[in-house]
Amino acid sequence: MKFVFIWLCLLVVTPVLAQNLMEERIWKVAPRKKSIFLDSGVFHYNSNLKSSSIMGVRNSAVNGRGYERVVVDFNTASIPKIYGHITTDKKVSIDFFDTNIQTSQPNMKNSKFVKSVDFISVDGKTMTMEMSLKGKSSFDIFYLENPGRLVIDIR
Repeated sequence: MKFVFIWLCLLVVTPVLAQNLMEERIWKVAPRKKSIFLDSGVFHYNSNLKSSSIMGVRNSAVNGRGYERVVVDFNTASIPKIYGHITTDKKVSIDFFDTNIQTSQPNMKNSKFVKSVDFISVDGKTMTMEMSLKGKSSFDIFYLENPGRLVIDIR
C-alpha cells in the first residue's frame, strides 16, 4: 500500500518540477538589440569556439533608459555557445560551453535589479552563471562582437 501511495505522489509531483520545453518560449540570441523584453523562456546561441574565458561581468544603469544593462565580457572576438533559462522564481541561469572564468568577482555596482551573480563550474569545459534578481523582471538578450560580449538588458 505504501508503494502505491509513493508512486501516486511521484506521478503527481514530477510533472510540476520538470521543465516543459513545449510550453517555453525558445529564441536564438541575436547580434543586435531588439527591444523585445521577455519574462520567461529558453534562449541559446550556437558557436564553433573551442575555448573562451569570461573576463568580467559589469553593469550600468542610465535613468533615462528605463533598464539596467549587464554585460559579460569574453577574451575572444565572439561569444561561446550558450544555453540559458529565465525562470519564474527570479533567476536567470546561463551555461557557457567550452568556457572558463578569469575573474572571481563580478563588477556589479548599485544594481537596481540584480541581487547576486554566482558562477558554478559544471566540469572543466562548462561554466554556469546564475543571476538572482531582486524582483520579477523582463529581459532583452543579445551579443556584440570584437570583443565578444553577452548583453542582458533588464527592466
